[in-house]
Amino acid sequence: MITEKALYGINYYRYGEPYFGSDEGMRFRLAREPLKDKKPAGEDEKPDPPKLRAEVWFGRLSYENTPEEEITSEEFEFSEAGFSEAVKWMNEKHP
Repeated sequence: MITEKALYGINYYRYGEPYFGSDEGMRFRLAREPLKDKKPAGEDEKPDPPKLRAEVWFGRLSYENTPEEEITSEEFEFSEAGFSEAVKWMNEKHP
C-alpha cells in the first residue's frame, strides 16, 4: 500500500521533479504537469494551472521503456487534497 507519508509532500512537486516508486509489482510515477511553468503566448493569456498526474503500470520495465498504452494515468488538482486523491487512486489500481 502506498501512503502519503512514504511520498514527498506536495511542495516537492512544485519544482518540476517527478517521483517514481513501486509497490508489490505495481510501478508508479507522480508529477506536476506541466513539469515546468510555460510562459503565456501573449500578455493577456494566463497559463493553465498545474495538475498533479499519477501514473501506474505493471511489469519490470522502467517508465521510459514501458509502452504508453500500458500506463494508466489520471490528473488531479495540484493541492494537498489532490495529492491525497492521487494516492487513493493509485492504491485503487493495485490488484
